[in-house]
Amino acid sequence: MSPVTPLSAAFSARNRRQFSHCLSLGSARHALLTGAMGLGASVWAMPALAQDAPVGMAPVTEKAPAPVTPPNAVAEDTNAGSVIATPAGTATGSDAAQGDATKTDAAQSDQVRFEADKLQYASDPDVVTATGNVVLRRDEQTVRADAVTWNRKTGKIEATGNIRAVDEGGNVLYTDKVELTDELKAGAMQDLLVVLREGGRLAAREGTRDANGNLTLHDAAFSGCAVENEDGCPKKPSWEVTAVKVTWNQTTKKVHYSGATLRVFGIPLLPLPGLTHTSDFRAETGLLIPDIRSTAANGVEFADTFYWRLGDNKDLEIAGHLYTGALPMISGTYRQLTSLGAFQITGYLTRSSAIPVYSAIDAGSGVGTSQWRGYLEANGKLQFDENWSLTAYGRYASDRTFLRRYDISRDDRLRSSINLERIGDDSYFSLAGWAVQTLRVGDNQGQVPLALPALDWRYRIATPGIGGHLELEANTLAISRSAGQDTQRAFARAQWDLRTVTGLGQEVTFTAMMRGDVYHSDANALTTVDIYRGVSGWQARGIATAAVDVKWPLVGALFGGTQVLTPRVQLVATPHVRNTSIPNEDSRAADLDDSNLFSLNRFNGYDRYEDGVRVTYGFDWQLTRPGWRISSTVGQSYRLSDEQSLLPPGTGLTDRFSDIVGRTDLRIKDIIQFTHRYRLDKDSFVLRRNEIDATIGDHRTYAEIGYLRLNRDIPITFEDLRDREELRAAARVGFAHYFSVFASGVVNLTTKASDPVYGSDGFQMLRHRLGVAYTDDCFDLSITWKRDYVTTGDATAGNSFLFSVSLRGLGSR
Repeated sequence: MSPVTPLSAAFSARNRRQFSHCLSLGSARHALLTGAMGLGASVWAMPALAQDAPVGMAPVTEKAPAPVTPPNAVAEDTNAGSVIATPAGTATGSDAAQGDATKTDAAQSDQVRFEADKLQYASDPDVVTATGNVVLRRDEQTVRADAVTWNRKTGKIEATGNIRAVDEGGNVLYTDKVELTDELKAGAMQDLLVVLREGGRLAAREGTRDANGNLTLHDAAFSGCAVENEDGCPKKPSWEVTAVKVTWNQTTKKVHYSGATLRVFGIPLLPLPGLTHTSDFRAETGLLIPDIRSTAANGVEFADTFYWRLGDNKDLEIAGHLYTGALPMISGTYRQLTSLGAFQITGYLTRSSAIPVYSAIDAGSGVGTSQWRGYLEANGKLQFDENWSLTAYGRYASDRTFLRRYDISRDDRLRSSINLERIGDDSYFSLAGWAVQTLRVGDNQGQVPLALPALDWRYRIATPGIGGHLELEANTLAISRSAGQDTQRAFARAQWDLRTVTGLGQEVTFTAMMRGDVYHSDANALTTVDIYRGVSGWQARGIATAAVDVKWPLVGALFGGTQVLTPRVQLVATPHVRNTSIPNEDSRAADLDDSNLFSLNRFNGYDRYEDGVRVTYGFDWQLTRPGWRISSTVGQSYRLSDEQSLLPPGTGLTDRFSDIVGRTDLRIKDIIQFTHRYRLDKDSFVLRRNEIDATIGDHRTYAEIGYLRLNRDIPITFEDLRDREELRAAARVGFAHYFSVFASGVVNLTTKASDPVYGSDGFQMLRHRLGVAYTDDCFDLSITWKRDYVTTGDATAGNSFLFSVSLRGLGSR
């Protein structure tokens, strides 16, 4: 399409003043609007741009300004009230005599009311002319203009100068000249801008609007971008679709183009023949924007998705993936909303060479077993009433490297579950089942448990006379393995809690708990760690616990803020519990930290229970000042019993004195967030656990760092308690208002001495990411480079590049 003359000649004096103000702000972008440019650059410089409404604006409801009676106002035809009625006080002469009739006529929906600074009537041509701040109203429609002429013979209404017309649907039209019907329907227009209520803007050299509100535009453009900046000055949209002809159907909210071209930053990039899309950004059947990426395992990938809107409550996405280094893959997602809830199903299917995870063969060599491979994922929830619900999700991969090779997920375990729940005011019921697929190198799937059924019921009742609440619980679980130990468990629990506050402000909580357990297990010898096996056959035990917990909050002023110091002491007593004869399925990864320091049982499950008598002590401290807050928790426990602990040294709970655990949180406005969790060896004060998470910056420019070191010196036979050291870092720097660069990386710092199984040398880069992005109100563009440093089967180490584009109103990925 050939360039079109810029619209600077159509600027009114008012907008020239606004434009000059914008130039005074030093924006070179505004100066471009006055140059000779093509359609894509200049069509947005509409008159009255400073009044542009935001995307997604609510229907415009105008409040009528107070009537004005200028000295030179004239109303020569008092019979004009049948079509155009003047508000009381805006005209002179016999207007007062017709006051009651005017009010009655103005209430009728088929009339047009107006306000103006000046009104003139020419009797010969029978023309009414209103000038100066003219406002026309009919029902929910309004038209503002500098001048309006009404030919009573022909019924033609013409508005000129700084026109802002709002139709019954809330769409706003800006132009300098328009012909209107007696129903305020816009007819022929020139140099117009339409701000659609649902979002998006249409601009054109000329256009017409029919009686149904449909637009036909010539030399037009559409964009989902704003055409003003935050200062109210005109700006060039990041992207637009220009066309020789554009039609917009007000009923279907669809925009159809003839001779369309996609322009990004004014540069024509892609012809779009036959383009049609919705103007309100709702989902419609059609192709989405494609993805382009390159990976070491598959080569260059081109993926495009066809979106099929099956109804208002369901849709389907089908995507094709083409690779230069692998066979094509197909994927799909089905979603549906029902009267009870929602669910979705996602699947991938391809055929490629799968290489065993222990093999050193390069995936690109083509060596391997060619087979059908894929992945299936589904989730959903049904809410039967306010109490009962059913939640389910499932994940399954054909092999251990499929998800990593095709960059779908990096999860090393895939969990599936179904859970029927009832949640009441004082009760809870759950009947669930769990299954796990391991994708980890070295894990035996036959040793991974299937938990079905898992039943839990709880009921809480008040205890009149003694106060507090009594909670009853019944729980049962069956665990089976195809090549491992099977365990069944059932227990019943009753726990009474009473919380009270003394006259001095101490918060005291009394607890009494009783529990009875029954276990059955077989094939115990297949469990590799001896202390996890238990004794095969039927086993039973009883547990009783009594505890008292005292907190004493002390509040005072410090450094211009408020500090709260809360010393805390807890005494827990539990007679000897049969632990070693009971199979350990859910209490293996035990570790002392700030979250379980004051727990009745510091094991993380039901199968192991901490017995003996112990005293736990510590304090919470918090200082709050305007704009920032710091808090800290420190504590330790002492076990009165000298019995040998179940846990190996390094967990912090082996000796009578436990290790010292703590946590510190710092927050300064929304700029700095810092959390440090730690555990100190009680004897050497060596850090056995050191965990740091910190964020500095705002949403555009920030840095994040995460560091974890577990230095417990526990034998490697305890697979759930191995030492780890890892560093995670990420940063983003925003510049030039819309641009940003970002980077992230994960480094394994674990040494061979800490974990000889995986053979890390103390500095092993796992993966990193580096990219640049452009993001504004309607356009996202990013280029990302990722590198994976670990090869697992056919999921090879190497570089990946991703190019991503999102256009508001046309599609996104």
